[in-house]
Amino acid sequence: MRTLDPSAARRRFATVTFLFWLPVGLYLPAQVLLLGERGMGLAAVAGLFAVHSLTVAVLELPTGGLSDVVGRRAVLAAAGALNTAALVLLALGTSPGVLVLAMAMMGAGRALSSGPAEAWYVDTVQAHSGRDAELRTGLARGGTASATALALGTLCGGGLPWLLGLGPDVGARLDSVTSGLVLPLSVPPLLGSAVGLVFTAYVLTALPEPPRPPATVRGVLRDVPATVLGGLRLGVGSSLVRRVLLSAAAAGTALATVELLAPGRSADLTGASESGALLFAALACTGFVCTALGSHCAPLVARLTGSGERGVLAGLGLGAAGMALLGVTVLWSGPTALVPAAAGYALVYLGFGAAGPNENELLHHRVDSAGRATALSVQSLALQLAGALAGLVAGALPPGPLPWLLGGSVLLAGALLWARAAATGPRPRRTGPPTPGSTGGTGEAPVPVTGP
Repeated sequence: MRTLDPSAARRRFATVTFLFWLPVGLYLPAQVLLLGERGMGLAAVAGLFAVHSLTVAVLELPTGGLSDVVGRRAVLAAAGALNTAALVLLALGTSPGVLVLAMAMMGAGRALSSGPAEAWYVDTVQAHSGRDAELRTGLARGGTASATALALGTLCGGGLPWLLGLGPDVGARLDSVTSGLVLPLSVPPLLGSAVGLVFTAYVLTALPEPPRPPATVRGVLRDVPATVLGGLRLGVGSSLVRRVLLSAAAAGTALATVELLAPGRSADLTGASESGALLFAALACTGFVCTALGSHCAPLVARLTGSGERGVLAGLGLGAAGMALLGVTVLWSGPTALVPAAAGYALVYLGFGAAGPNENELLHHRVDSAGRATALSVQSLALQLAGALAGLVAGALPPGPLPWLLGGSVLLAGALLWARAAATGPRPRRTGPPTPGSTGGTGEAPVPVTGP
């Protein structure tokens, strides 16, 4: 099988990333309101979200191991199929049981998608150009594609129900034709399910990978747990991987704080919950755009600062400065705080966008192909678990600057983890034989994450 060249791999990675995240952006603005229209109270909605989060947390590592064992394409296609079915159930479901099933399927699809596309890209580039191939540009384009898809999806998902509501007969027609199954708020997730079909077809046709030995049930049951255990040992075997995981946890802490507190802060700034919701929607779209911009500029940040380590330090440091600015503006009231608060919000997401590709390139040079998706799943799990804990802590703290500043302090600590590596500069790579499961080439031997 002919190996794709790096430029083609970058294009396909960016495309598949965009197609995966566009449905997420489409259903996000309408999700809570749609569930409310179906008769779900706020506590029930929180319970449905908990089903999603718990499913992701439980399946994150096993699905990463599954991708390393059976292949990237099959796992990504399964994620697309699950997400497509989940969005249809979410759009049309009226009973709690159906909605619980939809959220569980969506969580399973999210866990399956965590890592395989990026692992496919890195495997493809390294198979063509060797283990020392430049990865940052493609990773940056993937980050830009995901953030752009979320921004575009959020605008469309929030605008479509509003546009449909301009016609007084649209809602009544949908209700009569579909016996109440399809509401104007159902249109964004249904559109997302159509995009999900395109995503699945694209994965199956545009992501070639080398043939693997036929997977048997016994082999999968043996190899996946071994790969997962190897992933959990990653942080013990490499200080760099340990640094990546700890900084992911710091980023999860800051993100959870922002996502929990920003809607209420928006309402405080505008003086009403309705206008606050509109402001927060605008801020969320701005945050995705800033993430896209930061990801696009990540290679430039690494060149200007002198190394990927310094690029991560600069990105996370910028995010911590944004958190501090958000905390300070809590002491202000009225419209005068709006501009600096929006600037702080933008800095947080701009910094995350700039740090991510630089951080992940360093990770991929330390992890071999046989455990790459598992490593990304461990990184994602660290972010999610830290975010869940941070949300509980931030919600329990008294309102004011303290929750914001605490989240910013944790993010600053995550940035400072890279200070020593940034001061010494990139370590020289050593030449050695390729490790089992790697694609060959020279460079620092990656940490194997497969089991014994």
